[in-house]
Amino acid sequence: MVHPVRVFAEADLIPADPTPGMVRTRAFEVPMLWAGRVETAPGAVSGWHHHDANETSLYVVSGVLRLEFEGGDGPLDAGAGDFVHVPAYTVHRESNPGDVPSVAVIARAGGAIPTVNVDAPR
Repeated sequence: MVHPVRVFAEADLIPADPTPGMVRTRAFEVPMLWAGRVETAPGAVSGWHHHDANETSLYVVSGVLRLEFEGGDGPLDAGAGDFVHVPAYTVHRESNPGDVPSVAVIARAGGAIPTVNVDAPR
């Protein structure tokens, strides 16, 4: 019997989509949706990456999530309770300028490759 609603406990999360400097775990992936979380240690800076044709939403649960992105005038900081939208194909990296881990919940819509690691923009 297929259950239409499922709960994914923290213990059910699996390592996913590695990018240096951050730890992503996936709760589930279905044809047009990817859901999980990301944790960035204090002082860590991720590698540059994008999320292919996926639109990405992050909800910051704790800490500070700093984003730098290609074409931006400078970094943007998001704190606990903030939502972040990262458009498809946007080359970016995340860091944590704080002294506690940054934790965010991720949802990606589009069904494309979840993460594409790239070289730093010029």
